[in-house]
Amino acid sequence: MLKIEAIIRTERINHVTEALVQVGCGGFHYHNVTGQGQQRGVEVFTGRGGTMAKAAVVKTLLTTVIPDSMKDAVVEAIISATRTPPDGLIGDGKILISLVADAVRVRTGETGDTAI
Repeated sequence: MLKIEAIIRTERINHVTEALVQVGCGGFHYHNVTGQGQQRGVEVFTGRGGTMAKAAVVKTLLTTVIPDSMKDAVVEAIISATRTPPDGLIGDGKILISLVADAVRVRTGETGDTAI
């Protein structure tokens, strides 16, 4: 099993969740996060014509646990739904993939792939 965490632009979350459902990944959760990556923040315009540096950027963190066999389809779905056309932009996001030793469904006690 694999845990996929995708840090994406907040405005792209609906596109990503639709793409995940289309490839058969129906179980996921997401929440808004604030942080800083290689982009090192953004410059925002103030109401009086000036600019202000903002170190942290609002993103959305999407998390799902999938069987190993779904990895390529899920990663491609996230990339295609998140990347800014035509070739992507700084700040489009990151996908982190890690191994999951086991999963347990609390209601039934099922473990492994059947639990997810």
